[in-house]
Amino acid sequence: MKYCRNCGALMDDKAVVCVKCGCAAENEPSQKKAPSTLSTVAKVFMVLGCIAGAFCFLIPLCWTIPMTVSYSNAVKNGKSVSIGFKICALLFVNIIAGILMLCDKDGE
Repeated sequence: MKYCRNCGALMDDKAVVCVKCGCAAENEPSQKKAPSTLSTVAKVFMVLGCIAGAFCFLIPLCWTIPMTVSYSNAVKNGKSVSIGFKICALLFVNIIAGILMLCDKDGE
């Protein structure tokens, strides 16, 4: 059983609104789902793409590092990544990482 956050009345665990005051029931914070294996492998290839870019040219690091950090943060926080971002990663950071991101349905 839980209590209404507005009036303190006892509520059923499955209740959506309080029967006493009509206030919406407080939703429990959703748990973050664990990153999928594809997204973890894609992060590894993004980092490898940054390292390979550093050996070839220094200028690509201006976009490979921010894209890698952005993707890593999105995966860590359970946020989705746009198709455009995935395609840019495929073209500009690492082909394998981009393909893995496009195949990963959890990241949408």
